Amino acid sequence: MIALRQVTFARVGRPLVIDASVQLHTGWKVGVVGANGCGKSSLFALLSNELHAESGDVELPASWHIARVAQETPALPDSALDFVLDGDVELRRIERELREAEARNDGEAIGHLHDRYGEIGGYSAKARVAEVLHGLGFTDADFQRSVAEFSGGWRVRLNLARALSCRADLLLLDEPTNHLDLDAVFWLETWLKNTPATLLLISHDRDFLDAVVGQILAIDLQRLSLTSGGYSDYERARAARLATQQSAYEAQQREVAHLNSFINRFRAQATKARQAQSRIKMLERMETVAAAHVDSPFHFAFGKPSALPDPLLSIEKASAGYVDRSILDNITMTLRPGCRIGLLGRNGAGKSTLIKLLAGAIEQQGGQRKEAKALNIGYFAQHQLEQLRPDESPLQHLARLEPTTPEQELRDYLGGFDFRGDMASRAIEPFSGGEKSRLALALLIRTKPNLLLLDEPTNHLDLEMREALTFALQDYEGGMVFVSHDRHLLRTCADELLLVADGKVSEFDGDLDDYAAWLAAQRNAEKSPEPGVAAEKTERLAQRADAKANRQALLAQRRPLVKEIEQLERKLAKWNEEKAALDTQFADPNFYATVDRQKSEEMHKKAGLLGEQIDEAEMRWLEVHEALEALPSAD
Repeated sequence: MIALRQVTFARVGRPLVIDASVQLHTGWKVGVVGANGCGKSSLFALLSNELHAESGDVELPASWHIARVAQETPALPDSALDFVLDGDVELRRIERELREAEARNDGEAIGHLHDRYGEIGGYSAKARVAEVLHGLGFTDADFQRSVAEFSGGWRVRLNLARALSCRADLLLLDEPTNHLDLDAVFWLETWLKNTPATLLLISHDRDFLDAVVGQILAIDLQRLSLTSGGYSDYERARAARLATQQSAYEAQQREVAHLNSFINRFRAQATKARQAQSRIKMLERMETVAAAHVDSPFHFAFGKPSALPDPLLSIEKASAGYVDRSILDNITMTLRPGCRIGLLGRNGAGKSTLIKLLAGAIEQQGGQRKEAKALNIGYFAQHQLEQLRPDESPLQHLARLEPTTPEQELRDYLGGFDFRGDMASRAIEPFSGGEKSRLALALLIRTKPNLLLLDEPTNHLDLEMREALTFALQDYEGGMVFVSHDRHLLRTCADELLLVADGKVSEFDGDLDDYAAWLAAQRNAEKSPEPGVAAEKTERLAQRADAKANRQALLAQRRPLVKEIEQLERKLAKWNEEKAALDTQFADPNFYATVDRQKSEEMHKKAGLLGEQIDEAEMRWLEVHEALEALPSAD
């Protein structure tokens, strides 16, 4: 069991968590959530004894082996397989002592060491490591490649494989799905659900958290809170708690207003002075209830493209690849305004290659490519973070794009991505991966593209930024093709799924659950090929092909109606809030005594206008809703 008792810890003198107490039981799988910079990684450092508490006690079993994913991996000459095996310190120690015992012909020591080697699964260690490496996307040929040969993203996977393979009692994972594709994410989910280790998991992938954890440990306002269930359960509990808090706040404010009204009216009257003083003391003793405040720091949207030609881009019978090998063949695609295409496929199948081909980042091999004259591509990929200038600030990056735009306008725009104050003018070199990703997205969005090509846009982004990006993409009017391991983003933003497999690009007639089943079938077929399974899957997909066309036609009819309803609901929520605030002021007996006639007339006029807007919007909402209900369901 892990126990924190009245613990306070800080970084660089800044308190992160104050006077926190929590107990986590052995075998629990706990998701750790909170805003960037709240102390999630510092909590891991505290549990790893890399950071010491300012006060309080941190207790966990002394015998526990703790595993974390290393942040960096040097360019080692060791093979990938040996590097991962080296993570099991006891295994490697016993192997070394066995060699020494055999060299001195110490039979008794050899016997004891072999017994222990068997107890820790030493004889099957290579097989276990191979399974982990396969699950994370490595091939048999990769096992003997040196660590130095792998790119940075693949070294991150090696570090993750090492942490998973070391038989830890406590596993601390910080954003393990970064740099993984969806295939590897599905595999990791299953592995983590089955591990006997106690797990603490920092993740900004809500679907991943829901699938793996049974508790959520939240860091908020320098406090720790523990909630049973996955992330969705935590969100519901938090919403209920905030609603209760807001209700208590509003009730207290009404009481405070009543007391202050009495005090102000009767303080000067001798007959009422004692009662007034009594109410003053009541106010002083009253424990203040804070207003619930959960505003996101991110506020941005894609600007309307200057042109939306149809089609934006068409490719016919094209091939794509590199000098030494061909990856994809016979690609035919037409991208139009409003298309929302998510790409699926196993690691190495060619998803990123297809994105690069569409972006013109690699040369097309054969076939035809037709671009609209007004085509403006917005291309986002992780390597673009490397093109940011470390010695320049976010403001300088943006000013290079728009040298004539006033600085305040640029600052206001960057503020929507949470680059505020000094952060907007600070060099980005020490920025985190998430902060650099936000900046790259901010620069891309500013160009008002009419075709978005996104390769893992949510890597390193926290939950609030992911949610803001999702909303922005839902309102985006141009065409979009994207690759993501974030299932929430795929479900909410993709209207069409394409499967990249076996050198081809084809429609995937199914949803993400079907894709998970397809991946499982592929892995099973690799272990023990069963032609009947594949044939059955092919037949099932063929039976659904006709329904697919009808469903897509219905979706095309329903989509603008759904979008208009969402826009109307957002407007109505805003207008109703504004009108309710005005009505509350009008209902206050002191309003007309404190507000001059001209201001009062202006406020009543605004309230009347809001009422008219609300009535019109509600009527339009009913009309659109009736039109939507008249259409058959696309399910």
